[in-house]
Amino acid sequence: MAEKEVLFKSEESKTRGEIAAFLRQIAEKVETGVVSLTQGEREVVLNLPENLILEIKAERKVKPEKSKHSLEIEIEWRGETA
Repeated sequence: MAEKEVLFKSEESKTRGEIAAFLRQIAEKVETGVVSLTQGEREVVLNLPENLILEIKAERKVKPEKSKHSLEIEIEWRGETA
């Protein structure tokens, strides 16, 4: 069975504009093939291959009093991760 190791995780409240700016920065890094993620003094550097798998998922979770929506953008690849 495969092991799963979380290399980096972050969850923050941001405005739409801040998120759009962050996604633009990530897009530029993906294009170069090197994505670095920093939180405090911790940094994770990912070297991306030329061919990747892009997964996009939109969900709505409905509860009796409220619903929660999510948009997930995931980039996957095989091989060495960092």
